[in-house]
Amino acid sequence: MLLLLIIYLAFISLGLPDAVLGSTWPVAYVDLNSSLEFAGVISIVISAGTVISSLLSSRLIHRFSTGKVMVVSVLLTALALLGFAFSQSVWTLVLLAIPLGLGGGAVDAALNNFVALHYKSKHMNYLHSFWGVGATSGPLIMAIYLNQDQGWREGFEVIAAIQFALVLVLLLSISLWSNVKTRHSAESSESPHLISNTMAFRIKGVKLQLLTFFCYCSLEAGTGLWAASFLITVKGVEPTQAAFWTSMYFLGITLGRFFSGFIADYVKEENSVRVGIFTILLGVVLMALPGSLVLVKLGLVLVGLGCAPIYPNTIHLTPKRFGEQASQTIIGLSMATAYVGTTLIPPLLGLIAVNSSFQVLPMFLLFFVVIMLWSSQRLRQF
Repeated sequence: MLLLLIIYLAFISLGLPDAVLGSTWPVAYVDLNSSLEFAGVISIVISAGTVISSLLSSRLIHRFSTGKVMVVSVLLTALALLGFAFSQSVWTLVLLAIPLGLGGGAVDAALNNFVALHYKSKHMNYLHSFWGVGATSGPLIMAIYLNQDQGWREGFEVIAAIQFALVLVLLLSISLWSNVKTRHSAESSESPHLISNTMAFRIKGVKLQLLTFFCYCSLEAGTGLWAASFLITVKGVEPTQAAFWTSMYFLGITLGRFFSGFIADYVKEENSVRVGIFTILLGVVLMALPGSLVLVKLGLVLVGLGCAPIYPNTIHLTPKRFGEQASQTIIGLSMATAYVGTTLIPPLLGLIAVNSSFQVLPMFLLFFVVIMLWSSQRLRQF
């Protein structure tokens, strides 16, 4: 249980920086003499780093252990976020985005597989709800400082300080990770060996899982990055309020995952995923409706609630569907594919929106939720 609490803290840390760029950028780009769409460039670099570290995660963990990979990864994110606070150029942010992405991807892949192997479905949902705690807290912390002159820098300093505190906690807990893994290995009849990315990719059904994660993370990241800009430019919402409702989107994910964890012992994981997808669909329809700002805000929250069960339950099913030996590699591939979507789609959406209107956001969400519905239904066969 002590290790589980530390894992929860680590996922709060993982979520903290994820939503900060989108809610900060409408103010920060002015101070940095940049443009609104340049957030997409920074997002590309962050996501590229997560792709690389996700693909390497199985090899790194096989060689160095989960605990050590966690310490180094969170340290990278802490240093990068501290650098964001003192950056005077957008190109400095681009450079710092590299370690931020590398650290985040390794934490994501390592923790997801560790929990999928060693803990029940409810713990996986609770784990991702704690990611939502971090993702919700990040914009809220920023909202406190945004009204101050260049206050976004102080916001990044606070978030970096939280990350450095977690590095210390992880450093003191390295032995706990090894103890759990040793106990699990003693109970397992399979001898551990490394499954390559190529071998995992050829396993039947893996491609459907990769497509599901591509669509999911494209949708989630696109919403998180551009929701504030959508509310400001299309609906006329003030920047502070836009940051607040971006937080509410992530709060929807957080509360939804707490609820998913609560009912995990009574509802099949596949059914939770299906309900989540249809909830997103309802939220997208409300966001697309003209007129009432209340319905748009409600739709944004519903999109967050619908996102809640999809990621953790699909991850937790991975060892059951494809076997424990292949799970770390498949989860690493899933994270990499997901972040390819995160890398390509939100910047593309930003480019399209800047040259037309952010009114395209609901259409973007609708496209990906329909594909995700199809791929997740096919995946139920495995």
